[in-house]
Amino acid sequence: MFNIEIKDIIDILSVALLLYYGYKFMKESGSVKIFTGVLIFILLWLLVAQVLEMRLLGAIFDQLVKVGVIALIILFQDDVRHFLQVLGSHEKVSRLFHLLTGNKHSKVERSDIMPVVMACMNMSRQKVGALIVFERAIPLNDIIHTGDTIDANINQRLIENIFFKNSPLHDGAMVVCHKRITAAGCILPVSHSLDIPKKLGLRHRAALGVSQQTDALAVIVSEETGGISIAFRGEFHLKLSAEELESFLTRELN
Repeated sequence: MFNIEIKDIIDILSVALLLYYGYKFMKESGSVKIFTGVLIFILLWLLVAQVLEMRLLGAIFDQLVKVGVIALIILFQDDVRHFLQVLGSHEKVSRLFHLLTGNKHSKVERSDIMPVVMACMNMSRQKVGALIVFERAIPLNDIIHTGDTIDANINQRLIENIFFKNSPLHDGAMVVCHKRITAAGCILPVSHSLDIPKKLGLRHRAALGVSQQTDALAVIVSEETGGISIAFRGEFHLKLSAEELESFLTRELN
């Protein structure tokens, strides 16, 4: 008879959750085949060292595991950094940090959101493409540095001028940080997910990419259809009305 205690059940569930989120994370980053290979290697190592108790082969596997961990960290240092950023910026972790440090989150007011909503509605009617990214807990400094610094208050006319078809900044993304337009003409990481509908263009892929790699929220206005969408936490929210856009921004930016 197996003597299973509560800590054993917790141990099994913890490993299952670790594998699930590890697989999900690697799938989003396009490294799922490497994750599968590493998992198979670990299973073989456990089989040889723990089950079959083959000492010589087990010793070789032990050394490979020690070297392999360092090699994986070096090869996937960007992914590891991103994982730690996501972990540290988790909503509950952020709240605990603000509680311990006494820092209060700057609340986004309706006056900060409505210029964005009105600009998106006007650009939607005129079928002017736009991509607006809102920074949340994870800093977007690397993305901001790819564009031109603006550092201005959120203003409807300014947003529409940035994305005007003859504007030199209209092709890139506009980044909003701390209730200010920080930069424009920024380059975003493009998602290579195969689940993206073919009707969605490069702006949508870039918006999804930044929402997968960070906790940012991206608003897209389609140049082809005029449709307004949001990419958030690796998912699309398509064909939003003005009310839905305002409600979504108010809820997720506070």
